[in-house]
Amino acid sequence: MTAIDQNAIETLFTAARTHNVWLDKDVSDDKLRELYEVMHFGPTSMNCQPLRILFLRSQEAKERLKPALMPGNQEKTMKAPVVALLGYDTKFYEHLPRMFSHNKDAKSLFEGKTDFINTTAFRNSSIQGGYFILAARALGLNAGPMSGFNNAAVDEEFFPDGQVKSNFLCNLGYGDASALFPRQDRFEFDEVCQVL
Repeated sequence: MTAIDQNAIETLFTAARTHNVWLDKDVSDDKLRELYEVMHFGPTSMNCQPLRILFLRSQEAKERLKPALMPGNQEKTMKAPVVALLGYDTKFYEHLPRMFSHNKDAKSLFEGKTDFINTTAFRNSSIQGGYFILAARALGLNAGPMSGFNNAAVDEEFFPDGQVKSNFLCNLGYGDASALFPRQDRFEFDEVCQVL
């Protein structure tokens, strides 16, 4: 692997910011497909890929989401060009014969083990959510991930069959850099890391 250059590091991490205010500029279906095509190559355990995404673009779809949002998240979400609802499929293991094809018994490792299924699905969909944010940034989009919402209400409204569960939301679009908050502090290496 070749290391990426400093500009790419800035785009993905050091200069990237969470956006809350959006320019009046659409995000095309082609851009959303491109985002998925980039992010879906990121690794997951046993290639399980539990992430499921609903892209809410219409005002009608966003209004269905609004009652589940904390008040402080409503306005920015209603004004975002796209709201991605990132969830996880609790029956991801049904696809392992295809996705983890060199181990034909992989599915049986999960069958009937609800805690193992939920832990694996939540963890790996969260990892995929990180890839999602980085892929959006890599493609010139800005992201506003958030967890300030009622998961049960979202699941009832958007995933009523109970198979998919919501993980987090991510507003997408082209952010207004003039409306950014000052960058908040980050822990230093020695505060949170050890080398053993």
